[in-house]
Amino acid sequence: MTLKLRSTGATDRGLIRSGNQDAFHAGTWLVAVADGMGGMAAGDLASSIAMQTIVPLDAETPEDALVAALRGGIDLASGRIRQAVEEDPERQGMGTTLTALLFARTGSCLALAHVGDSRAYLFREGVLKQITRDDTFVQMLVDQGLITPEQASSHPRRAVVTQALQGGEVSPAYATMVPWAGDRWLLCSDGLSNVVRPDTLAEVLAGYSDREECARRLIDLALRAGGPDNVTVVVADVLAEG
Repeated sequence: MTLKLRSTGATDRGLIRSGNQDAFHAGTWLVAVADGMGGMAAGDLASSIAMQTIVPLDAETPEDALVAALRGGIDLASGRIRQAVEEDPERQGMGTTLTALLFARTGSCLALAHVGDSRAYLFREGVLKQITRDDTFVQMLVDQGLITPEQASSHPRRAVVTQALQGGEVSPAYATMVPWAGDRWLLCSDGLSNVVRPDTLAEVLAGYSDREECARRLIDLALRAGGPDNVTVVVADVLAEG
């Protein structure tokens, strides 16, 4: 029995924004979400650069090379963003979040890379767990015990990101995990996680076995909640084959 990753993604500009600065990839070995920032053209460019740079990682990768592959991809993306800023100083301040999951060719391991406030959730045996930690001002306040997670969700500065890919020094988080058959992963931009509660996310992930229907339902819920931001989701299932 071999474990395989099967994924789909969807994105929507939302009901308020004039354009979509999000980007995603839903592949055989790699899934990723990026959320651009720093002005319309620049944010769109930053997320596009990041996604185009890491998409070549969507290939069979040995278990012991997963984190190194992701680290190399992120370093290269950061360098390309820095180059883009140097080519046009008006792009100064542009950047992007990036959350990516890379599945080993053996199916025995996966690696996760994360910077910013896009999220990765794991839905396993009926329980939803947020795997990534937001790089945000309000998460820092939560960590310090100054506010509760509930207060963070409505805090006026909840959109302040403490680090992103902007061409400078950055410290992404990396982790490895052992996948289980039946796992369902959700990667999303904050256009979903800021307006749809975790218990609702869990209900949808449990209730829609078809990945495309699940992704569309999640987008629809974000729009019904006002769609204040671009919203992007990738739904990836770990399946036993052979």
